[in-house]
Order: sequence, then structure tokens, then C-alpha cells
Amino acid sequence: MSQYNPQQIEKKWQNIWKEQKAFEPEESFEKEKMYVLSMFPYPSGRIHMGHVRNYTIGDAIARHYRKAGYNVLHPIGWDAFGMPAENAAIKHKVHPKKWTYENIDYMRKELDSLGLSFSQDREFATCDPLYSKWEQKFIIDMWNKGLLYRKKASVNWCPHDKTVLANEQVIEGRCWRCDTEVVQREIEQYFLKITDYAEELLQDLDKLEGKWPSQVLAMQRNWIGKSEGLEFVMKLDSPSAQKAGAEGFEVFTTRPDTIYGVTYAALAPEHPIVKHLIETKALDEEKIERIKRMQNQNAKERQQAEKEGLFLELYALHPLTGQKIPVWVANFVLMEYGSGAVMAVPAHDERDFEFAKKYGLPIKYVIKPKTGELDTSKAYTEPGILFDSGKFSGMRSEEAKRAIIDYFEKEGLGRRAVNYRLKDWLVSRQRYWGTPIPLVKCQSCGIVPETDLPVTLPEDIEITGEGNPLELHPTWKKTRCPKCGGEAERETDTLDTFVESSWYFLRYTTPRKYWEEVPFRKEDSDYWMPVDQYIGGIEHAILHLLYSRFFTKVLRDMGYVSIDEPFERLLTQGMVLKDGAKMSKSKGNTVDPDAIVQKYGADTARLFILFAAPPQKELEWSDSAVEGAYRFIKRFYERSFNAKPLKELPKFGDLSKEEKEARKKVYEALKKSQEVYAKSFAFNTLIAAAMEALNALNAQNNEEVWSEGYWVLSNILEPIIPHVSHEIADRLFGRANFAPILVDEGALEEESVTLAVTINGKRRCEIEVPKEASKEEVLEVAKEAAKKWIEGKEIVKEIVVPGRLVNLVVKG
Repeated sequence: MSQYNPQQIEKKWQNIWKEQKAFEPEESFEKEKMYVLSMFPYPSGRIHMGHVRNYTIGDAIARHYRKAGYNVLHPIGWDAFGMPAENAAIKHKVHPKKWTYENIDYMRKELDSLGLSFSQDREFATCDPLYSKWEQKFIIDMWNKGLLYRKKASVNWCPHDKTVLANEQVIEGRCWRCDTEVVQREIEQYFLKITDYAEELLQDLDKLEGKWPSQVLAMQRNWIGKSEGLEFVMKLDSPSAQKAGAEGFEVFTTRPDTIYGVTYAALAPEHPIVKHLIETKALDEEKIERIKRMQNQNAKERQQAEKEGLFLELYALHPLTGQKIPVWVANFVLMEYGSGAVMAVPAHDERDFEFAKKYGLPIKYVIKPKTGELDTSKAYTEPGILFDSGKFSGMRSEEAKRAIIDYFEKEGLGRRAVNYRLKDWLVSRQRYWGTPIPLVKCQSCGIVPETDLPVTLPEDIEITGEGNPLELHPTWKKTRCPKCGGEAERETDTLDTFVESSWYFLRYTTPRKYWEEVPFRKEDSDYWMPVDQYIGGIEHAILHLLYSRFFTKVLRDMGYVSIDEPFERLLTQGMVLKDGAKMSKSKGNTVDPDAIVQKYGADTARLFILFAAPPQKELEWSDSAVEGAYRFIKRFYERSFNAKPLKELPKFGDLSKEEKEARKKVYEALKKSQEVYAKSFAFNTLIAAAMEALNALNAQNNEEVWSEGYWVLSNILEPIIPHVSHEIADRLFGRANFAPILVDEGALEEESVTLAVTINGKRRCEIEVPKEASKEEVLEVAKEAAKKWIEGKEIVKEIVVPGRLVNLVVKG
């Protein structure tokens, strides 16, 4: 079959790989391991080009290391719980379970058609009851350890549908389904105490320097948001304290050097003092209504809204001067950060300045630049020299920060404190399609962990979008207390789907036959973990990676694993664009991967994806480049018939210039391949080198040089275009070449060099001379080549720069 037929070749090799179970890792721990993992997909129904890129990159890496003799774990699974399945249930009247598993079956076939070398034995979906069983076991362990706890928290509530809404279901303050105005409602929620690990999560980022993209490390550091400063109680004056039902409120500041510039304080709309004022009707109805409107905005909406506030008719006392300071409520103050209260210094904070200008509040400058004039038309936010700051005047900002904190501690006014922007992880969801939280509520015993795991979801439910189907189910929540045997109710909340993706990489380490007995075996995780190469989109740079790091540390402390960090190296691939924009159905600029595979073959889709741009960069779709990829593979396949079968590499005697050049290009491509996998994953440079090598092979006629070329090229291209590479290598070499190949350094040696010839500094021509040619021999060739420019003229100077140029200075 000398004509390239991708469909026939690809089907043949996919069947062979499946029959041979070619991609299952060895269960022995003797070999050096390589764990390559691409972030698992949500089973939405169809794969898109983003999936193709993610999994092709991971597959190329896995195939390379498998050929290099490593024990390779390259698994796939399905991040299968979540809201889209419930939305589909509402829209199409199909059960979420049926919708999810049918989508998995379809998408698995799509991924199989790309020739991806995934382990079949270790595939699972996170909605499988066996996966839920072990996740629920971890959750119970965390509850018993005090890492999981319950407290009241605000949710988006639709009064019409009587249901909790995710932030993405709130559109301009209204329910996405019925357009009712959404309100904030406090309900009991479950939280994981990730803040207990904040410092370790921050410090261990240092271990990932040079292995993770610096941008991702910076995003994680910012999210954790460690800040050091002063914490103190701002006391209320007597009438205000009586009215507020509190002596004062706690504040935290990273700028104690600005404390003499405080001119007002601001509380979050949910602050206990604000709630007390509303409950006791200490404010007029109009103010209460305005505050409730603020409370009904979630944090994201508030950050985008114009700064708004109102005076609470309370006064606090400045901790150092005793001066009365007005207390306001402001929408920009969030309970999620610090204590939900800020000391406002408008002269030295842009947000406080903007608010003070809007409401005509005083602005008092207490820091000036070290040099130059103080511009009082805006907030001065840089460090400087203190003035109007009592005994601290004249100090530099950094010195004053320390001195003021020391003074507060000495006088018992406050203390040095560390704060984190990171807040505990809210893990409960009031939805059906998720892992049930394995706790029961007993009137006698309180909240008690389940003992019979897994707790599975009832299937006889109807999802209408109104209320929580588990709460509304007539029998499912009724159970017996595992402790006293009395009547009890199951928890009807389910877990945030980020919980499932926070340990899935550990599940893969253990073969399927052990899944009933353990979540994963310790000896397996000790061998395979950490993941050597993790691949996924930059959009997961914060939450998924942070939660996975947290879960790993918790499981380490509970004795399940031995590692501190789950992912050794991280590659974040760029988006796939078309017409300059991210592919999306709404824009009508998507490309169906199935159509590309059917028309050109999987190898063409893979080659285009890896050749069009380095993995970390955005990739612009190009129909003509896809055609070009197909033409190259066709040429690569059809010219393989110029080679003869080999069992080992041939030895060469005298070769022509073209034959030597072909061998040189082949081994340059091999060297480039080694560099790409060791350093950059810039597959485009490897493919370009292979294309040059094929062109050089085509410029000569030595059958043995062709064979050596295909021995090397089918090896280095196998991770990228595996089907055609296996077809060629099997026919010519019985795939004996699919092993590490040493670079023939002799083939890379240059026998001649090209030099530029310049006359009076002006470039005129080039010459090629033997590498070892003497100066006299070089000048002789140069003069002959430049004869027409020097004829009849006197050469007054001859300059030879070895390896670069010959310059002849002439006159006449």
C-alpha cells in the first residue's frame, strides 16, 4: 500500500494497541517512572480543539518516555459531577446520570480516534460510586480531625424557584431561569479549613520555582495573599457602643504608618454591628433598604459596582488621639477579608480617597515623599516620611511601621498580626448531581458521620430547577443514626466538584483490581507520585491547583501519602483561536475535531496542533496549515518506499555531498528531539527539523541513507504522528528502531565552511572551502571567486576571519 490512506492505517494500529493493551504501565516498581497527566475533561458531550491540544501534548510526552524505556503512567478519567448535567436535565428532561455516562461513551470514542496512549485499566468517572466511597471516607476523616466544619454563610437565593444559585447563574442580579431578583441568604454550610495550611501552601511554592510557570506561581501567591501588619480594636464612644450592641470592632492594616491619617471607618454590609442596627431598627427605613440592597450583591458584583456607602450614625475613637471618627457602611468592604472592617486613610489609599471625595469626608495627609512636593490632588500611596504623626513624625515609613506596632503591643492597644486573603473553602452545594456529604443529623447525637459507604444518590428524582431534589425526596434523607440508632436525616448538601479533582491523580496510581479495597495503595502512590508532568489550561492556575496542593498535604498528614506537592512540573497550554478569537459556539468559529479526523486523519490533526505554535502560546487555527500538515505526512509515508528494510543501522564509507547533508539533517532532527523533551516541549522546532531532514533525504539517492533516515525520523515523529510512524517502522524495521538512538556526532561534523567574500567591505559573493584549509588556500579560492571585482586592481590588504569572511582591500 504505497498510497497514504490515513483511515485504514489509523484503524489498524488503534486495534493493535487495544488488543495488546500497549499503554498499560507495569506494576513492577523497578524501572524509572514517568507519570504524565493532562487535566481530565468534563463530559460535556463533544470534544473540542482545546481538548485535542491538551491531550496531544500529553500524549507526545508519554510516548517519548515510553520509547525511552521508562515505566509510563498516562491515564484519563472524567470530571463527571457538576451543574451542566442538572441544566441538561431541566432542558432535555434526561436524568443527569444517563446524560453523563452517554457523553462519556461518545467522548471516549472521539479521544480513541486520536490514537491517544491512555491506560484503559485506570479510567474512571468521578460520579462512579466507588470513587465517591473513598472521597466520602476522606471527608469523614477531615470531619473527625476538625478540618471540616459547619457555619452560616451567604448564598445566592432565588425566592421564586426556592433554590441556591451559583455565581454564574446570577445574571445582572437576577436568576438565570426565571429572572427573579436574587437575594443573599444565610444558611448552614460546610467548610474545609484550608487556612490551617496557608503558610505551608505559600512557602512550598518556592519548591516549584523553575518547574511551574512563574505566572502561575505569582497567581497562587496573590490568592493566598499573605500580609503582615497591625491588628487592633477600634472602640466606639459610649452612645455608639450602646446603639451598636458592641464595644468596638476589630481592624487589620498593613499600613500602620498611616494611622494618624484615619478620618473614617467603614464596615462591610454583613458586619455584625450593621446587622444589629438593622435588627433593632436603629436606622431609618431608607438606610436599612439601601444596606439590604448592598447585602444582596455578591462579592464579585460589589467589586464591579460603583463605590457606595452611608453613615451609620456611629462614632469610633482613634486609638492614639482619641478623636471621634465617623463609622460608615461601604459596599467595597468584604467580610471575606480581614474582619470586615477597615480604618480608612483617604490621603494614602486610592479606594478610600475615591470614597471620601464622593461623600465629602476629611482627607488628612501624614506621609510625604522623601524628595519633591506632596501632590494633594490624589492619594499618595508610596512610602515616605511621616509628619503630623505625634512622636513618630520624621520617621521613614518602614521604620514607623515597626515602631507603631511595637507601641501598640507595649501599651496593650493591639498586636503584630499576619493575615491571609485566602479564606476557608466552602465545599457544600445545594444541588443533586454531586458527591453526597456523608453526615447525618441526629436530634440526640448532633452531626454524626455515616458508617455505610458509599452514600449514593437516589435515581428516582425529578430535576425542575426548583429547590434541592435531595431535600425534596420523600424517603432518601430519612435514615438511622449510626451512633444511637434513632431516627435521623441525611445531609442533603453535596460536595463542590473541586473536591473530586483534588485527588483524582492519586486514584490513577493504583490498578483497578484494588479499587474496592482502597482509594489507592500507599506503595503505588510512593512510586508514582508526584506527577512528573502536568498539563492543562491557565484558567485552572488558582483554584484547582491550590485545592489539589491542599488535599495532598492533608492526605499526607493523615498518613495516606508521603509527598508534599502533587505536581512536579506544570505546562499551561495556550488557547486555540480562530479568526483571532477563542473558539466558541456563540461566535460560530468552532472547528469540529471529528470532521478533521474523518477528512485528513488523526495524525494530521496532531501534527497541525503541535506544529502551529509552541504549547504555551495561543494557537491560531488555519485550514491551509492543516492541508500542509496532511501533505507532509503523505510525503513522509510515500517516500518511505525509497528505503529498504533494516535490522540495525548501516555503516557508511565515502558519501557524496548530498548524502552527507542528508545524514547531517537527520541527526540534527534527532538532537533537536532530545532538546525539546528535556527543556521546552517546543514540538514545532522538532517538526521543522524533521521536515528539513526529509527534504535533504529527497535530494540524494542512496537507499541506505534513506533507510537510516527513516530509522531515525519514524522514531522521533512517533510521539507526534504515531499511526503512520508505526506503519513505516513496522514495515521497514519491525519497530526495532523504537528504542533510544544515539546521535552520530560524526554525521554532524562540518567538512567545509561557507565564507562571505567582501571587497573594500562590500559583500560580493560566498565561497565554500574545506574546514581545515590554510589561509593561503582560502585566499586563493576567494580571489578566484571574486575575479571580476578585483581584475586589474591592486590588492593592498588581505583579511581572513576564520569561519566567517574574507575581505580584500583593493585600489585602482
